[in-house]
Amino acid sequence: MTLDATSPGNVTRRSILIAAAFLLGSCITAFASPCQFESQGEGRVAAIVDARNVRLDDGRDIRLTGIEATTSTRQALTSQLVGRDVALRGTDDTPDRYGRQAALVFIGEADTSVQEMLLAQGDALVSAEIADKDCAAALMSSEAEARRQKKGNWADPSAIKNAESPDDILAGIGRFMVVEGKVLSVRQAGAVTYLNFGRNWTRGFAATISRRTLPAFESAGIALKSLENRRIRVRGWVEGTTGPRIDVLRVGQVELLGANEPNGVRP
Repeated sequence: MTLDATSPGNVTRRSILIAAAFLLGSCITAFASPCQFESQGEGRVAAIVDARNVRLDDGRDIRLTGIEATTSTRQALTSQLVGRDVALRGTDDTPDRYGRQAALVFIGEADTSVQEMLLAQGDALVSAEIADKDCAAALMSSEAEARRQKKGNWADPSAIKNAESPDDILAGIGRFMVVEGKVLSVRQAGAVTYLNFGRNWTRGFAATISRRTLPAFESAGIALKSLENRRIRVRGWVEGTTGPRIDVLRVGQVELLGANEPNGVRP
């Protein structure tokens, strides 16, 4: 006996196939990288300009957004990217004043960006410039896993600077650093809020937050005064003369740490 298209058996089979297809699609979506922004084109990597920039064979210079370099970044890029076909994704393909296009870079049809791979290997640091929360969280997660496993840059105990040793931080002036410590006081002076990590305000390490950045912290549910006596991790470019500081321009530059986290590593 042959079942027609509307028979209960065929309807059941079609329902099962549709449900399976829906579940498969949901799984693919669930496991896809959250950094899948709009396509900004494709190309082949001809050269590594420096630890943050690559040049395509059509002459375009691409800046790898979302990361800052470590001593091993350039070598990692050279081994992974030269001669490879890549896809570019991002929120804005407008070149910067140096003619560089900022983008997340994907090798071939890969779902994971080169940035995430570098972070997972300990060959880069999260820059906190990605505004998209899900993508930013994915990058942070990749870095955190490398930190837990002491891979690459994180094999060096001095990769995270101690806020109680301002001289060590000041020695890296002009460099991008990750600093951890306890906020001893939160003070406002004019349009700037200071997160002070030392009792000597002129020589101790401080993170500074301008008034125009406050709404972003408020939107994230973080009251700056609540950071007093909390352990936090701050990342950014070190500035200063007598005492080192990092200017916090984005909420992602600040991470709250649990009281029992050794060296800031989350369990």
